[in-house]
Amino acid sequence: MIEEFTPDASSLFQESLPIHPDIVISQLKSLKITIEHFKHPALKTVSDSKLYRHNMLTKNEGGGHIKNLYLRDHKKNNYLVVVQEDKDVDLKELGILIESGRLSFGSAVRLFKNLGVRPGAVTPLSMVTGVHNGVNIFMDEEVLEAKKIYMHPLVNDRTISMIPSELNKYFDYLGVQLNKLSF
Repeated sequence: MIEEFTPDASSLFQESLPIHPDIVISQLKSLKITIEHFKHPALKTVSDSKLYRHNMLTKNEGGGHIKNLYLRDHKKNNYLVVVQEDKDVDLKELGILIESGRLSFGSAVRLFKNLGVRPGAVTPLSMVTGVHNGVNIFMDEEVLEAKKIYMHPLVNDRTISMIPSELNKYFDYLGVQLNKLSF
């Protein structure tokens, strides 16, 4: 019997992504966006990421550490919701806030198809693929007020940081319409 093999969200499988992380990094650099780059073990959860914050700003210092939710409503609309990592999100309330239908988490297959990443590597930067697939992005205003936002560059064993206005600059380059959330 042959075992099924599923690639994970680390750099080991970055060649299988629709957009290579280095292309995103090159796009950022060509736009003269200043980033900091951090390497670490593959991080799958917020709890994992809290163990690897060396040389990063804390929340109290203005660090925007995030969690990213890939959601879908019953009308088959896709959403990427980016919030401060410790924020509790009630999907029913969120649905009202973003004026969507009933929300649920999107499958790993849909995540890869619509955002070009695997579970554990969801990031605002995945809108490089999401913009072409009709994914709507919503970001918590608290995150946008941080001094720096920390996010994966499509793989979960690296993190980059940038100031929020630079992320907006990248979204403008991609043609992404950013929607702001206020909880």
